[in-house]
Amino acid sequence: MTSDMKTRPIVVFGAGELAEVANFYFNEADREVAAFTVDGERLIEPHFCGRPVVAMEEVAAAFPPTSHDFFVAVGYSRINGLRQSKCEAAFGLGYSLTSYVSRRASVFSNVAIGWNAFILEDNTVQPFAKIGNGVTLWSGNHIGHHSTIGDFVFISSHVVISGGVKVGERSFIGVNSTTNDHISIGERCIVGSGCLISQNLKDESVMSSEPAKLSRVPSSRLRGF
Repeated sequence: MTSDMKTRPIVVFGAGELAEVANFYFNEADREVAAFTVDGERLIEPHFCGRPVVAMEEVAAAFPPTSHDFFVAVGYSRINGLRQSKCEAAFGLGYSLTSYVSRRASVFSNVAIGWNAFILEDNTVQPFAKIGNGVTLWSGNHIGHHSTIGDFVFISSHVVISGGVKVGERSFIGVNSTTNDHISIGERCIVGSGCLISQNLKDESVMSSEPAKLSRVPSSRLRGF
């Protein structure tokens, strides 16, 4: 369930850096964040970003789902499983989940986007692409035409997903990685920074690239600098 009522105030799950970022972006988009919520045993401070923090067990009574939307501001913990479980918990309380799509992103009109999506600035999402539920596209990515990004995928920054690619549910795609045309990435895969994916990946595959090497020569001994 997703909300079409773009003026309803939002309850954000989380009280960390990602929740602070979500609060900033929603405010910039003229969406009011009414409150934050966390699991009761993790509730330490009563306020965050100038708004009340309420235990998840009590949030529906304080900020009813009949008048508030919900957004889960959780990263890729547990291979994106934590974000999925908190979205399911919000549905269980009767909330509709809202999405954020930056005005500075290029998202074409026939792109399908699910609930609890978080699409930041400078993303290009080409025609006929599909963005699933609970997907995070951090800033500066290219999502090619006819690509499908599965539910609860986290794509970091400056990633190239070429045309016709399928990314399976709960996968993580690292910074500056590239996926060639019509590649299929399985579920719960982890693609590290700087990887070139030119073959299909089975579920739970882990890909890594060679890290830069530290020279034994200090910068003070380099000529021409």
